Amino acid sequence: MHRQRLFGVIAALLLPAGLLVALAPTAAATPGLTATFTATAGGGKFVIANSGATAVNGWALAFDLPSGVVIGNAQNGTVSQSGTHVTANPAFYNTSVPANGSTEPYSLTFTLSGAAQPVNCTLNGANCDGTGGGTPPTSAATVTAVYSQSGSTGKYVVANNGDADLKTWSIAFDVPSGTTVGNAQNGTVTQTGTHVVANPAYYNAVVKAHGTTEPYSLTFTLSGNGSPANCRVNDAKCDGSADAPPSAPTNARATVKTTKSVTLAWNAATPGDLPVAGYEVYNGTALATSTTSTSATVSGLTPKTAYTFTVKAKDTHGTASAASAPVQVTTNDPGEDTQPPTAPSNLAVKGTDSTSVSLTWSASTDNTGVVAYDVYTGTALATTVTGTAATVTGLSPSTQYSFTVRARDGYDNTSAASSAVTATTADVIGNGYAKIGYFVQWGIYGRQYFVKNLVDTGAAGKLTHLLYAFENIDPVNLTCLSGVTKGTTSDPEDPNQGDGAGDADADYGRPMSAAQSVDGVADDGWAPLRGNLNQVKKLKAKYPNLKVLVSLGGWTYSKYFSDVAATDASRKKFVSSCIDTWIKGNLPVTGGAGGAGVAAGIFDGIDVDWEWPGDANGHPGNHHSANDKANLTALLAEFRSQLDALGGGKRYQLTAFTPADPTKIGEGWDLPQTAKSLDIFNVQGYDFHGSGSDNSWEPNRTGDQANLYPASNDPYPFHFSVDGAVQAYLGAGVNPRKITVGIPFYGRGWQSVTDGGAHGEWQAAKGAAPGQFAEEAGTRGYSNLLSALPGMTVYHNEQAVATYGYTGADGQWWSFDDAWAIGKKMAYIKSKGLLGAMIWEMSGDTGTLMTAVDSGLK
Repeated sequence: MHRQRLFGVIAALLLPAGLLVALAPTAAATPGLTATFTATAGGGKFVIANSGATAVNGWALAFDLPSGVVIGNAQNGTVSQSGTHVTANPAFYNTSVPANGSTEPYSLTFTLSGAAQPVNCTLNGANCDGTGGGTPPTSAATVTAVYSQSGSTGKYVVANNGDADLKTWSIAFDVPSGTTVGNAQNGTVTQTGTHVVANPAYYNAVVKAHGTTEPYSLTFTLSGNGSPANCRVNDAKCDGSADAPPSAPTNARATVKTTKSVTLAWNAATPGDLPVAGYEVYNGTALATSTTSTSATVSGLTPKTAYTFTVKAKDTHGTASAASAPVQVTTNDPGEDTQPPTAPSNLAVKGTDSTSVSLTWSASTDNTGVVAYDVYTGTALATTVTGTAATVTGLSPSTQYSFTVRARDGYDNTSAASSAVTATTADVIGNGYAKIGYFVQWGIYGRQYFVKNLVDTGAAGKLTHLLYAFENIDPVNLTCLSGVTKGTTSDPEDPNQGDGAGDADADYGRPMSAAQSVDGVADDGWAPLRGNLNQVKKLKAKYPNLKVLVSLGGWTYSKYFSDVAATDASRKKFVSSCIDTWIKGNLPVTGGAGGAGVAAGIFDGIDVDWEWPGDANGHPGNHHSANDKANLTALLAEFRSQLDALGGGKRYQLTAFTPADPTKIGEGWDLPQTAKSLDIFNVQGYDFHGSGSDNSWEPNRTGDQANLYPASNDPYPFHFSVDGAVQAYLGAGVNPRKITVGIPFYGRGWQSVTDGGAHGEWQAAKGAAPGQFAEEAGTRGYSNLLSALPGMTVYHNEQAVATYGYTGADGQWWSFDDAWAIGKKMAYIKSKGLLGAMIWEMSGDTGTLMTAVDSGLK
């Protein structure tokens, strides 16, 4: 089975191909890199040259101008000026300086208000002539913010007392209840209740060494009486003084001891200037453990041995309190008691959700007393508690587990296991059905389909999940690729078509107009987050129950999955990079957008779209290995492990696009094992037949692309169907509430098709029909298909549950899903107890098909 997702050639929309380069964050002082200034009429030019043997990705200039000289009208880059100090960054197309090359003919140029020669020039932290090295950024302790007020107008002057430029600043303060802060100048303010956070404008973010934000300091108006309090700049006191530490914890004591462990408790410390973030427990002078609660267990001790413990509190800056009074404890002697407790009885399940099971049991008895109960999931220790109830967390949705409990006394005697109980966790939806739709990153170009269209068509209110497709794999570093704007090649059979490709501009660089915006407010062209991701962020604010996952891979971007999955080290590196970029939101800075944490909170998980593990019939050039099947299982387990480790009270979802072809399932998918990691299997329910733009797929015969059941008149030697795929997953033991059925919102078409007495179904053809886009022959979105072919007659194969259209004399034949087919498929999903439906992809529909999905899954 061949499956293509053809990317629009975004290179033509951006720059000549020779100017499309991979972007990367600005580096430290870079050997071989120089910047040469040339004065021009009314301004100047900096040429960045690289004498090294390898390309340099990322550069930044800083220099000073004489007092009163103003820089402006930058070309091939951006400039910002604070007083006499100027910082300059490249445009997205000249950030890379080739080996033994330069930025010419796209070097940075600008105008100056007067004749001037820049001084104190640095490039990536080194002198512009290539000598010297960078200086570290100013620490927060060297920054102050001085407040003054005149009438209802307040002002903060940020001062940098350090020897290096301050790269940015942020001020937080509180105002009296009922006071409103507004009308900010030279910055922005955001107020939540009485708490206010202020950030700089683009032109006063940098504060020169031993300089201030004057004359462009932050001002704002305040309604009512009173002045700001609790001021902090870059999370330090605004006056530069040190934070007062918390008080020492009191009443430290041992509550439980065994032969090898001691459990301690204490009273909470009183905060100093900052909240208490946690506690550190010391065994003598050595740190034994850390906790955020007021109790902790120190394990790994030696029996019959005396220990002295103390506890310190730490605030959110890591400032430690004095130590508590010492606690002296001697661990138990195992020889004093060899009698185990009785086994716990009456183990019962009291509740489940998608990731946890709550258990209760009757207490065990013991001659010296029970100190703990160990709860097991299968043979693995899940948790240890002191009472007779526990909640086992970190479980997979829609999965059956077996539990037992053992009691322990203070001498580490362990009881026999309780009787086992089983429980199945709930699915990720709870009540109802999943409705999962792909939003394609490149849809904002030829399709003119924006995140806002999800609102306009009513789809956003009907979806449970939105999958943002696709992000690529770095072919060199084997990490999640981001921060690049580079198109794919126009040849779908090019084995290197997707190497290094991506669209950071669409992701977070391109400002959306008010007409393209979810809330009707245009993107700020200077904001660090713009484009699709800012619109997705707005969409989530409007629809807070919508889960959004970033989708990795796809047809064109799956080439390097085999490599990243190959070893434990490569898996850990890849997964960590994906979480850092897409979950933690640390986007590379490019074109003035991006930065640490700017996309945090947008994605609720990760969707893995590897097409296909262990199979040679993916995109030309895809790497594959006989070990892919086992390595995929390990890769998904690594994603699950690292996502779970994020904590914070949130469980991030992990889904995958999975094949319908039994051969591909057998080659690449250990379904029982991958089910332990995955929340959802989005099973391919389309592309069973088709003819691609290069006519290399099945150009000579038509075929149903998304039939629910095998067609009795199907002449092909293989007989794909949705039901056949679903049965393969159910037969392997995958819980039905982990399975969604893929639904196409597009059609596959052939031309020069003979009627054959069957209105063209399964008949001879001569290649792909003209597509919606020139580079996508044989493919049209559903709405486009209906409007482009008004003379097409629609037929329904009742036995196979397949819809097709035939233009007769024109000879075009199209296979697609309409509301009739979708209604039948939704009834099937419900009859099989499946989780729901997945849609590829949302731009193909103006509302008709999504309504059919939603109505069918009520």
